[in-house]
Amino acid sequence: MDWGLVEAAGSGAAGKTKKMKYHHIGIPTTTPRPDEVYLEQFGMYVSGSESSRYGVEWMRFESDSPLPELVRTVPHVAFEVEDLAAALEGREILIEPNSPSPGVTVAFIVDNGAPIEFLEFD
Repeated sequence: MDWGLVEAAGSGAAGKTKKMKYHHIGIPTTTPRPDEVYLEQFGMYVSGSESSRYGVEWMRFESDSPLPELVRTVPHVAFEVEDLAAALEGREILIEPNSPSPGVTVAFIVDNGAPIEFLEFD
């Protein structure tokens, strides 16, 4: 799926514009779905993003999930970035960079009160 590039004004050092590509939207839910995958380290189930034409990802959390309440309760938009460190520069980091699966590093920031996910692929 190629959604093209989004210009993110003010990203990175000295307000330079960085390019990023839409990856998915994550929507919290309490309803189990048949294609869920369990991510033990996050106490959550994910489903849909691989099969959705528009990258809709459903996220269902266990009550003891260690993830921030903002991620567990508010939908997020995720963008693929070439340089995760640069994308995080000067941002309010919600979830530090981590690797939920081989070949991908992710982090969350807060922008205008909403969670935003950045993904960098090896």
